[in-house]
Amino acid sequence: MLKKPKVLILTAKYGNGHVQVSKTLVKQCKDMGIEEVVVSDLYAESNPVFTEITQYLYLKSFTIGKQFYRMFYYGVDKIYNKKLLTLYFKLGNKRLFELIEKEQPDLIINTFPIFVVPEYRRRTGHMIPTFNVLTDFCLHKIWVHQNIDKYYVASKRVKEKVMSLGIHPASVKVTGIPIRSVFEENLDKNEICSKYGLDPNKKILLVMAGAHGVLKNVKELCESFIEDQNLQTVVVCGNNAVLKENLETITGKNVRNLKLLGYVERVDELFRVASCMVTKPGGITLSEAAAVGVPVILFKPVPGQEKENALFFEENEAAVVVNRSEEVYETVSSLLKDDKKLKRMKRNIKRLHHPNSSLTIMEDILREASLFKENKFIKAQ
Repeated sequence: MLKKPKVLILTAKYGNGHVQVSKTLVKQCKDMGIEEVVVSDLYAESNPVFTEITQYLYLKSFTIGKQFYRMFYYGVDKIYNKKLLTLYFKLGNKRLFELIEKEQPDLIINTFPIFVVPEYRRRTGHMIPTFNVLTDFCLHKIWVHQNIDKYYVASKRVKEKVMSLGIHPASVKVTGIPIRSVFEENLDKNEICSKYGLDPNKKILLVMAGAHGVLKNVKELCESFIEDQNLQTVVVCGNNAVLKENLETITGKNVRNLKLLGYVERVDELFRVASCMVTKPGGITLSEAAAVGVPVILFKPVPGQEKENALFFEENEAAVVVNRSEEVYETVSSLLKDDKKLKRMKRNIKRLHHPNSSLTIMEDILREASLFKENKFIKAQ
């Protein structure tokens, strides 16, 4: 029996997507009998103060600091090959050495663009197979390095952009973004509606309002939507208790048409019964929406990967992008009345889904790592 490899997964908590992909890959490894999997938030472990500050700025970029994030995202892309990125190249260097020395991994997977990993190999000559799993429908140049063995990307467009930076086509595989397996299960919609007290014969609007306050005027929108007796509005507040308490003041008007929820473990169930969904254009959320086939309305994407994700889905007629608060109600109402457009968007977003992404990625990584080991052995002879 062949020895199962030891896997080191490196991630970072800038948004939930990178960490969520790591968790999905860990589960996939376990399902494949790979028990030795180590996950490290490399930057937080090596530079906790610096990481805390930058994560705070990242979160603020969704509200008051959008221009800051625009400058960071597009600015870093422009100075990609300049010395100003030297600090970024070195971040986590000491901690990485410690991890590799202690854990002795057979392969490394990055779910965040951590440059110190391929730089480690370049500087030391220690050849550990290294793979990047990209978490958006766009490409930032800091994902790309000559010492990455293979890239797993969301779409053909991203593959083309990686190749345009000099990467061989065989080193880039279109797999989609790994998502939780529950989004690919077959469930009975009537049972889901019964569980949440929803009428399967009425349209259902799902508003994902918990993450970084996707909408500033959620309360006003809810008050408008509950006037429509043929529409049910479900608002998921996540861990945002303040938002949920604020919205609870309006439930007395028409509680049947409005469902307020906090954190929902099986949010995939709500995706399945929704006629359309208002959300943020994060790579994971969009991948989950594509798996289920729910049309999305994307409100005011933050400049950077959110905007690029939103544009990609809009160009594929799988999403509607709204940039002004006062236009949300009209846009949602118009879409919900247009069954032909809803069906077309549903078909289009389903086309963007790549089933069993995490399995495809891990099977390919194990093959590549095995070939890497064989080639290394041949060269040694």
